[in-house]
Amino acid sequence: MAYTIPETIRSSATAGERLLFRTLQTYLPDDYIVYYEPEIRGRRPDFVIIGPDLGIVVLEVKDYTLSTLLQINNDEWTIINRAGEQVTVKSPFKQARDNAFHIVDVLKKDKNLVHLEGKYQFQLKFPYGYGVVFTRLTQKDLVKKQLYPVIDPNLCLMRDEIDPDKESFSEEVLFEKILNMFVVPYRLRNPLTKEEIDAIRYHLFPEVRISAEFRPSVPYQDQILLSLHDIKAMDLHQENLAKQIGDKHRLIRGVAGSGKTLILASRAKLLAKEHPDWKILILCYNISLAQGIRQLINHMLREPDSLFDFDFTKHDGLADTAYGQIIVRNFHEWLKHDLKITEQQIPYILEKLEKGEAILPTYDAILVDEGQDFSSDWLALISKLLNPETQSLLLVEDRAQTIYRRKRSYAQDTGLNFQGRSKILTINYRNTAQIVKFAWDFYRTHSVLKNKVAHREFEGEIIAPQSTKRKGPEPVILKADHFATEMKEVAKQIQMLHNEKKVPYSEILILYRVKRTHLQDIIGVIKRALEKEQIPYYWLTENETAKRTFLRDDDKVKVSTIESSKGLDFQAVFIVNIDNMPFSLEEDKEREVSLLYIGMTRAKEYLYLSYSGESEFTKYLETIRKERQKMNAQRQKHG
Repeated sequence: MAYTIPETIRSSATAGERLLFRTLQTYLPDDYIVYYEPEIRGRRPDFVIIGPDLGIVVLEVKDYTLSTLLQINNDEWTIINRAGEQVTVKSPFKQARDNAFHIVDVLKKDKNLVHLEGKYQFQLKFPYGYGVVFTRLTQKDLVKKQLYPVIDPNLCLMRDEIDPDKESFSEEVLFEKILNMFVVPYRLRNPLTKEEIDAIRYHLFPEVRISAEFRPSVPYQDQILLSLHDIKAMDLHQENLAKQIGDKHRLIRGVAGSGKTLILASRAKLLAKEHPDWKILILCYNISLAQGIRQLINHMLREPDSLFDFDFTKHDGLADTAYGQIIVRNFHEWLKHDLKITEQQIPYILEKLEKGEAILPTYDAILVDEGQDFSSDWLALISKLLNPETQSLLLVEDRAQTIYRRKRSYAQDTGLNFQGRSKILTINYRNTAQIVKFAWDFYRTHSVLKNKVAHREFEGEIIAPQSTKRKGPEPVILKADHFATEMKEVAKQIQMLHNEKKVPYSEILILYRVKRTHLQDIIGVIKRALEKEQIPYYWLTENETAKRTFLRDDDKVKVSTIESSKGLDFQAVFIVNIDNMPFSLEEDKEREVSLLYIGMTRAKEYLYLSYSGESEFTKYLETIRKERQKMNAQRQKHG
């Protein structure tokens, strides 16, 4: 089965489009991608097929019948339209050809996707083609009406070639016809790699872009070509979710690191593009996460579709919270600034709204990140301020990251039924396999919710992560005799990562549970250790202003509480002073388990856990540390 984007075709599609969608999905190979009506730089071809051994084929779909066609030539067709009027339109073959060349023009500017020398210099490395699908005409119709001079049989698919219910249908013929719809008739010697397919998607669909190393374009034998490296794009599942969610309310439940926030931001950008008049609200619980989402959205909105127009040298601060029609707020900031109410007033306001006695701002789309942290009242308020015409509400959550006790029924809270409207993301893209396993083993060992785990397709409270195949070093466990020694070692490790592994300071995060106890000034010790090693740092959780104004990419190590790190990720994470977990004043141990799990899953590649005292969690870590020492000693003995 081919991978289709979106996963299901819209309900308003024609019967012919639905038939073709199902046929392509069912009969094309598993590693083919079929896009239905993708928006590509202002155009919407009906279907775009990308296959590793195929290249790219663009299909135009027409539901013409013989009686619809009045006069046709190579340039224009005179037809009877659905309203029964006689109109002249561009030939569907020209439409398909123009759409194919439009795509080729975009891709030919990437140095990695063209031949740099030889007969096909500056042409795409892979073939591209186009065709027309006539969903209500058969091959007999072409013969009967002698349409072959204008309708090239090699460039079209007829009803009997796409309908599996027809006796003459053949999977082999369908595939062969698509393989022959090429402008440049050559087969790929080597199939397109995943990197090349990601590069194609990166250029055609800006909403899937995550990052790329960009080298300024330079003239190459009179041609200006883009030079992109280390391209990272959403995977197909994430892209599908961002594009599929559009119709009304949706729930995405995903493991830590599955790209939930990225999907949410991409969805917001798509909605803003499709509905320029919509007022769009993004809400989350955390102040620092709200600032992180603002920066992500700001980057997405400022990046033009064509990378030739993008000034990659600009990294300016963010002054305002609204970009165009997208407003990003943490929940309490939204109450205060936009609704001019307090949390205590919510039940009273809900009553007033029910009776039609209150006037508050309304939104065409609301997207909620970290939905597990929102109480029933909050969700009820949000749903009351959603445009009833659009019902465009997206809730994103991971209940393994719940650190606030909320009892919940989304149907009751919002008045919307999410049955059949939710998706589960089980693959963790953020962390290495070693970090995922380490964090999940800890969570499973300590959580009282471990018996409510959802395994892949089963709906449950907590979703067990599946790791990507990305490997990395094992998490490091550091034990010291007191906290000052612990931080001295942490500072040394940071310098080693920075100098030897070339990890930028901006990609390093230090997490602590509490800033001060009766015994110790935790934050003071952290700051002194960093200053002694001359490590630049930014105390993210010093106060609300620090949370609201932090810049993700300034060249400084970030220092934060674990709570405020939700939704963020860094290449290297140091969780210090773990002997203060579970925190003595916290009655809810489950919250502490979730917090440490959250902290661990912020790390993309390097994770360090350190302590200089004893607690329930450090006893667990100490067991692992001693087991490792034992195994190392045995290895050396038998080495």
